[in-house]
Formats: sequence, C-alpha cells, structure tokens
Amino acid sequence: MDLEFSGEIWFWRGPAPWHFVTVPDAESGELAAASASVTYGWGMIPVAAHIGGTGWRTSLFPKDGRYVVPVKARVRAAEGLDVGDVVTVRLTVDL
Repeated sequence: MDLEFSGEIWFWRGPAPWHFVTVPDAESGELAAASASVTYGWGMIPVAAHIGGTGWRTSLFPKDGRYVVPVKARVRAAEGLDVGDVVTVRLTVDL
C-alpha cells in the first residue's frame, strides 16, 4: 500500500519529545483497515517513509483515531524542516 498526503510538522513535549506529522482522516482509515495484517502490537504500523529526497524506516502510532508519522531529527536536518512546516509525506506499507 502506498499513500501520499500533506501535513504540518508538530512537536510533542513528553518524557521522550518527538516531531510528528498527522495522517489525514481518509488515509488513516485505509491504514486502520490494513492494520490487522501488518501491526506488530499496540496498533503500530511499520512503514517506509519519504519527505522530499529523504527516506527512513519508522512505525506509525495510532493517536486520536488517526495515525502519526514520527519525523526523525536527521530527516528534518536533511530537508531543512521545523515545527509548522507543511510537508508531503509518502508512505509504503508492506501488506
């Protein structure tokens, strides 16, 4: 399954702070439908992600009825990204 969407980078201040992009409702619905086939627990979905010319492997987290994409520091640095930037994310989920 391949998905592409745009979203804003946001910061979560927690015990382990991180940057995320929220997957829109329609794409989150597609992921939820496929999650039973690919999750390794807690609803986490492993994916290959790309923003611009930078790719990485990560897992999507379920949050508030949608999914969020963790955006690693090396990806933000490589693409010159910060909180509030709107990015296009490409995801590949191996079904």
